[in-house]
Amino acid sequence: MTERVVLAYSGGLDTSVAIGWIAEETDAEVIAVAVDVGQGGEDLDVIRKRALACGAVEAEVADAKDEFAAEYCLPAIRANALYMDRYPLVSALSRPTIVKHLVAAARKHGAGTVAHGCTGKGNDQVRFEAGISSLAPELKCIAPVRDYAMTRDKAIAFCEAKGLPIATTKKSPYSIDQNVFGRAVETGFLEDIWNAPIEDVYEYTADPATPREADEVIVTFDKGVPVAVDGEPVTVLQAVQRLNERAGAQGVGRIDMVEDRLVGIKSREVYEAPGAIALITAHQELEAVTVERELARYKRQVEQRWGELVYDGLWFSPLKRALDGFITEANEQVSGEVRMTLHGGRAVVTGRRSHTSLYDFHLATYDTGDTFDQSLSKGFIEIFGMSSKIAAKRDLRQ
Repeated sequence: MTERVVLAYSGGLDTSVAIGWIAEETDAEVIAVAVDVGQGGEDLDVIRKRALACGAVEAEVADAKDEFAAEYCLPAIRANALYMDRYPLVSALSRPTIVKHLVAAARKHGAGTVAHGCTGKGNDQVRFEAGISSLAPELKCIAPVRDYAMTRDKAIAFCEAKGLPIATTKKSPYSIDQNVFGRAVETGFLEDIWNAPIEDVYEYTADPATPREADEVIVTFDKGVPVAVDGEPVTVLQAVQRLNERAGAQGVGRIDMVEDRLVGIKSREVYEAPGAIALITAHQELEAVTVERELARYKRQVEQRWGELVYDGLWFSPLKRALDGFITEANEQVSGEVRMTLHGGRAVVTGRRSHTSLYDFHLATYDTGDTFDQSLSKGFIEIFGMSSKIAAKRDLRQ
């Protein structure tokens, strides 16, 4: 029986060329799999037909936008996931979504190998291969760009020699990855970390310095899930899309950072994630109102580790799954509404209300109606500071 390879297919030059390249290098049949996670661009059927025209024996396309939002973006929102306290895991979240479809296709078509278009320098090779090995340890992985030195020049030459139906126009100066949760831009002049981004880098966000009227929005959550925008019920996908539009129009969600890649190098990345940043900002504020202090403190530690695991490609790992359980439990009381002003590149919370709120006006107020017994504080302070006080006396004696 002829060997089969499932290829993560984008429809672009590199993965189109990879179809024939893999066939020549391995004598295997190639099944192309394209997954729509809200990256926009060409119609899925156009992409499917191109894969077949480039030599794939089968081509599958999947509209996974709702799945991606509900099963991958939502956990990140509930985890307030920001890698290095800034990056909302835009690309890292899409990879396990794609991996799941690649593994399903490999099993359906009897393939023993999965291929992807990543280089040997980035995080995505790890995310694909670690994810595949977690779901299907029996599958092998190959990466033509990394394993067979398939450079862009070679890809263009191969494309022209074979007469493949794919444009070989001049490459964009940037490397761009995008989905419904955000957009990542790197390389080109951005590799000099002193160079400021220029406006043509951005697509999801308007220039925040341009004068415009502010936009006020109310997001409703139920157990940490965004369920309405300005009182209108929404799915998670719709919540992200609407906040992308409204927060993006105000320049919210631009991030320019040097991040620590898993492979050990530092990389300059420019991100724009208006919906993600607005939703995480709102969710964080509602947690501040509804989550008990010790749980909230511990959850912040969990959030950092959860974000690192996802960034590192360990979405399907035992620790990630265990932390998912904690995050779900921590969101049980996170229900209510948050009002934000979107303006000048910022999402600023201006109001919050919840039927599960732990905020007690009568305990918090300094005015008439205060029910907090201040006489209890003196003894509390004495006991709370006792161990430090004893240690201080010891230090003075020495």
